[in-house]
Amino acid sequence: MKNIRIGFKTAFSAVVLSLFLFQFPVMAASLPDFTKLVEKNGPAVVNISTTQKIKRMHPTLPPGMEIPKDGPFGDLFRHFFGEEGEGREFKSQSLGSGFIISADGYILTNNHVVDHADEIIVRLSDRRELKAELVGHDKRSDIALLKVEADNLPVAKIGRSGELKVGEWVLAIGSPFGFEQSVSVGVVSAIGRSLPSENYVPFIQTDVAINPGNSGGPLFNLDGEVVGVNSQIYSRTGGFMGLSFAIPIDMAMDIVDQLKTKGTVSRGWLGVLIQNVTRDLAESFGMDKPMGALISRVLSDSPAANAGLEVGDVIVEFNGTKIYYSSDLPPLVGRIRPGTTAKVKIVRNGKTLTRKVKIEELPDDEELELSSSGTSSRTDNRLKAVIANLSDEQRKEMKLDKQGGVLIKKLQDGPAKEAGLRAGDVILMINNVKVKDTAQLKEILKKLPENKAIPLLVQRRGNPLFLALTLGDDDKD
Repeated sequence: MKNIRIGFKTAFSAVVLSLFLFQFPVMAASLPDFTKLVEKNGPAVVNISTTQKIKRMHPTLPPGMEIPKDGPFGDLFRHFFGEEGEGREFKSQSLGSGFIISADGYILTNNHVVDHADEIIVRLSDRRELKAELVGHDKRSDIALLKVEADNLPVAKIGRSGELKVGEWVLAIGSPFGFEQSVSVGVVSAIGRSLPSENYVPFIQTDVAINPGNSGGPLFNLDGEVVGVNSQIYSRTGGFMGLSFAIPIDMAMDIVDQLKTKGTVSRGWLGVLIQNVTRDLAESFGMDKPMGALISRVLSDSPAANAGLEVGDVIVEFNGTKIYYSSDLPPLVGRIRPGTTAKVKIVRNGKTLTRKVKIEELPDDEELELSSSGTSSRTDNRLKAVIANLSDEQRKEMKLDKQGGVLIKKLQDGPAKEAGLRAGDVILMINNVKVKDTAQLKEILKKLPENKAIPLLVQRRGNPLFLALTLGDDDKD
């Protein structure tokens, strides 16, 4: 009887053990197989190497010293210090990745991979090396479009990043540290991430291993479609630490279309400085919960100012999309085409209001910086110039009256430049009317006749100077 019991226990244990072990192949079978995906899409991924020529000047001699013309020390001094104005030229090289988006040779990559490159070489999976031309680039989104002279190239299938879900499997192919056709896999960790340095890109966050050299390479979903362009990592060591960020392919392809058609990228601009709404701020504004983008500043002569938005307004919805965090707003505004009217829902003094805002084109970085510091950044006034109100310190330094006059910060091709205006000039009077500030100047310009010389009084380097300004038919706002 004892032996029978032992045999029964042994048999029962064997059955349980076999069932347990049977789970492993079942679990393994449930994991995705990436081999066919890589075989099919790997040929469309390329390695990109760039060369940049950098000239470094020789160190200079201390004041009063000269290189000896004769004697044994002349050659020694010239070796280390060189002749005056001379320098040595060095070549800086960098590596990155990219992928082919059309059979006739268009290639998508990151802007920082090819930025300031004097030569761009694309290496295909079949070992061919082709010289690439930079078609266009966009610094704000970190996207660049290249073109190589070739036909019938393998093409990566473009998917839709808007359909991505958190937890979905994704795969990257690239050249980390120069190791070509390297594959790494992971899942989507989050979508719509905003990084401090990139306000206009709603990044895809993944835990796919990305390292230097992966930049510009594709991020695939399980259907073999490109859903992102690998761009950045968060790291305290310089290497991968589990946080990778990719540019959504929907945004990237929109930028590609603009670069192909006009060579530049246009983005919508609202003209506000914003911050997050904390729990205490939400309570003070009479809101049920903290959400939205709190306006801390409305830039002068901006779409927001023209629409009547005010400091203290909380933007809770933009064109039908709810704003939960302040970082949600810039990408939404950026995707709106300039000239489009958008509906903005705000909370003001505890009441919900709706305003219509005519979105305008985002100024370049320099003009935007001027605008943020209180300068009129607009160059679409009839002068085609960036103008600014003068501070008390500037008035004192230039020996100007306490009121009146505007400063020319920057000129584009247009009437002001043709009239001889320069950056640094102060406009004191136009058509015999004293200029008080930028707002008044714009109103004066609207009323001036076309194709007729107008007297313009400026102060240049402390001296008054009259110029003749002529506004043409094409210079209207």
